[in-house]
Amino acid sequence: MNPLSPPPDASAEDLLLPISALQHYLFCPRQCALIHVERLWAENAATAEGRILHEKADSGKADRRGGLQTLRSVQLRSFALGVAGVADVVEKRGDALTPVEYKRGKPKAHRADEVQLCAQALCLEEMFGVAVPEGVLFYGAVRRRHPVAIDAELRALTTQVARDARDMVRAGHTPPPVWAAKLCGACSMAELCRPKRMMNPPDVSKWLARMIES
Repeated sequence: MNPLSPPPDASAEDLLLPISALQHYLFCPRQCALIHVERLWAENAATAEGRILHEKADSGKADRRGGLQTLRSVQLRSFALGVAGVADVVEKRGDALTPVEYKRGKPKAHRADEVQLCAQALCLEEMFGVAVPEGVLFYGAVRRRHPVAIDAELRALTTQVARDARDMVRAGHTPPPVWAAKLCGACSMAELCRPKRMMNPPDVSKWLARMIES
């Protein structure tokens, strides 16, 4: 099910960005940089619940019921998009492929989850040469499948986010913090990011002057 074609050149594999980085970038570019540029990570209750949900989804073996085959932990990559990762589940019915991404919580106002799912769909299209018009988000809090149309608007957004995230990571750039109560309050990286404090950093020259005087 997973015929990965050879890379176009020796360095192409090394330049691929994790698919999860797109979700991080659309949620918050600084969060994305802390994780994928500075290699920092912190876990809270939400990320722990999400990790456990993914582990459960990934732990099962492939199975078939009727005409539907369920494949788990499917390796993905797209050189066109510049990303690689793992799909929690890919459902296969005949030649049709549908990525299914598991998330804790419930549907969100932003489109970060949809972009991550769309990136998986674009990987499947490139790898297998089939159209993937739809994906599914499964949210643990509501225990319900949410079909997502992989339409032109979402494809364009995903392509742009992949380009922007890739450029930021390759440049090694970490954006300055921007405090947003709702987003920052839900972010596991808040203690490492310290957005309120870092938006108004202390005057280093005054600190040095005090150290010299003392």
